[in-house]
Amino acid sequence: MKSRIVADPVRFPRMTTEEIRTTFLLDSLFKPDVIEMVYCDVDRAIVGSAVPAAKPLALEAASELRADFFTQRRELGVLNTGAAGSVKVDGKVYHMNNRDGLYIGRGSREIIFSSDNPASPAYFYLLSYPAHREYPTMQAAQKDAAATNLGSAEQCNQRTIYKYIHPDGIRSCQLVMGFTELAAGSVWNTMPPHTHDRRMEVYLYFDVDDASRVFHLMGQPDETRHIVVANRQVVISPSWSIHSGVGTKAYAFCWGMGGENQAFDDMDGLTIDQLR
Repeated sequence: MKSRIVADPVRFPRMTTEEIRTTFLLDSLFKPDVIEMVYCDVDRAIVGSAVPAAKPLALEAASELRADFFTQRRELGVLNTGAAGSVKVDGKVYHMNNRDGLYIGRGSREIIFSSDNPASPAYFYLLSYPAHREYPTMQAAQKDAAATNLGSAEQCNQRTIYKYIHPDGIRSCQLVMGFTELAAGSVWNTMPPHTHDRRMEVYLYFDVDDASRVFHLMGQPDETRHIVVANRQVVISPSWSIHSGVGTKAYAFCWGMGGENQAFDDMDGLTIDQLR
């Protein structure tokens, strides 16, 4: 498991493009037949991926966790951004199509990822936080998610938010997770932006074609910077930072949060004139 220590808002404005990328961007996930995991110091989040192509992949506890198994003291959210596959949790198999989600509760000992077709594998995105109690493992499908339509074509931000893991859906200790899908012709997400000092957030951008990119905006409102993001790359957004983005065409992204509370609307909104 790799480790990542992010910068504070004092150091951030003085960082170069490369320093910002190496601190906040995860651009080496989703390797075939490997489980990649990155431990972040912000709220002790772990971000990872599993791409089972030639073989199933079992999630083990890295030595950094000092645990007997990965979810001994943790909970885990999973989103499939690839072809059909399955996740076996303590002997029970959860079949997962593209955009299906899964919550795996604390205490789950065996977690194995598989693809239905090795030539067209599943791409499982993983997000984990510490958990102080157990909640049952539960699956989420896009058709069953709490969906909210936001934005407009005129503002190029027409999008649908699908909530999977949240207080009124799949219950968890602190993980809140879902994904947002932009309509064709829309490119902006989370604009005007906001901050939420009580939770950090992690963004996985996906369905970004090879000829496209997303410009992820971050930093304090009066000291913004951007990161150019390609398909299946992840940005770590600390609680003091805005998190917004604009793409060269429509895309999707998985958002996941952990921290002080699980209130989705606990955020401090900003107006456009506050940005610098």
